[in-house]
Amino acid sequence: MKHPSNRELFDYWNERRGERLAPERADIEPSAIRQVLGDTFVLQVTGADNHLFRLAGTRLCALFGRELKAENFIKLWQRSGQTAIRELVAVVMEEKAGIVASVTGATSDDMLAPVHLEMLLLPLAYHSRSEARVLGALAPMAAPYWLGAKAIGPLTLGMFRHIGAAAAETAPLFRAAGGRLKHGLTVYDGGRAE
Repeated sequence: MKHPSNRELFDYWNERRGERLAPERADIEPSAIRQVLGDTFVLQVTGADNHLFRLAGTRLCALFGRELKAENFIKLWQRSGQTAIRELVAVVMEEKAGIVASVTGATSDDMLAPVHLEMLLLPLAYHSRSEARVLGALAPMAAPYWLGAKAIGPLTLGMFRHIGAAAAETAPLFRAAGGRLKHGLTVYDGGRAE
């Protein structure tokens, strides 16, 4: 993670989850992350095509030139990348692992240089599908001078990686076959006989 807002949000999320796979929505206290709230959002996910903003920070709304609350997160992306975004959100929710990604946005008139952003998606625990939430942040790597005066258009997804893997206690436990150590490697007997 390169952006300080994303690092701070991830550290807070990680602290709040403790040994669990993900914290619950009630565990997130906005006043504890007030420095990054402007870049932060919460999505309500109720189906493959319904990823609505429940909350969207002021800097995030300024990037798009409008209030994003109740808008569909998927519609912010170029049509060709919407399936990939749906799949990323599904992975975050189902595998309880976060994702950090590079994102590019441009103004609708393309007169200005593209804006390079970093996106963070983190799962929140839920008891039923109607309560499914994703905590996230979308922040420009450098705030454009025209922030609030122009809006960025459809976003393009760049490289991404998984972060905040599941808690160790939920990982499958494997028992290794008997072997012997030789020069720091485990050697298993068997195979070809000479």
